[in-house]
Amino acid sequence: MKRAVAAIPRTDPTEPQPRTVAEAVYERLRADLMAGRYGPGEALRLEPLMSRYGCGVSPLREALNRLAAERLVRAVGQRGFHAAPVSLAEMWDVVRLRQKLEGEALAAAIAAGDARWESEILAAFHRLAKAPPPGRDRADPDSWERTHRDFHRALIAACPSAWLLHFVGILYGHAERYRRIRFERTMPKKLVRDVEAEHRALMDAVLSRDKRRALRLLNEHLDKTGNFIAREFAAAEAGNEAPRRRAGAKAAA
Repeated sequence: MKRAVAAIPRTDPTEPQPRTVAEAVYERLRADLMAGRYGPGEALRLEPLMSRYGCGVSPLREALNRLAAERLVRAVGQRGFHAAPVSLAEMWDVVRLRQKLEGEALAAAIAAGDARWESEILAAFHRLAKAPPPGRDRADPDSWERTHRDFHRALIAACPSAWLLHFVGILYGHAERYRRIRFERTMPKKLVRDVEAEHRALMDAVLSRDKRRALRLLNEHLDKTGNFIAREFAAAEAGNEAPRRRAGAKAAA
């Protein structure tokens, strides 16, 4: 007997309900991958996933194959599926492509946007500003990520190209995954960046239809995120290198 979609909880009740079990599993698993709940390269074993997402093997395989097409999951021959690995080179590739494609979508949205588009940007920014950022006491990182994603979506929502918006969405998902993977480090209690000020300046430039300034601010905003992630890579590598050096010294002695 077919399982009911309602048996799988939604991560965001404000979004439309999925039409099939496979779609619901895909959305849940994709959200967990982007949140870093599965480490880079971690094996995604079918039985634990079936238990976690309350589904059978067929919808799970369908969801995993969709995620493999988005490069969030890797199919490894006869060894099943693994969470996609991460690398500094790929992260910067994602950032640069996002600057290019999201910048193009933003320029198109500025040209085509109407009063309703403007009001939705304002509402999305208000919700983002009210959401406690990750690292704060009692902050829900998933809630902040949803409002952050909604704000960036609102900025480009008036872009008339559905294909462009689709590809920007895929890149955003990969960028979110890189940002949320902590490399076993905790988010600092106080961020060096004033991210809210960055978002406000970007919103103001968009609403004033200052395309040149908006694109510059978007590129700077994404560069700062890339540099933050790069520092996390460097810190993780330094932490792994120290034990290897100590082990080597002991062996030499």
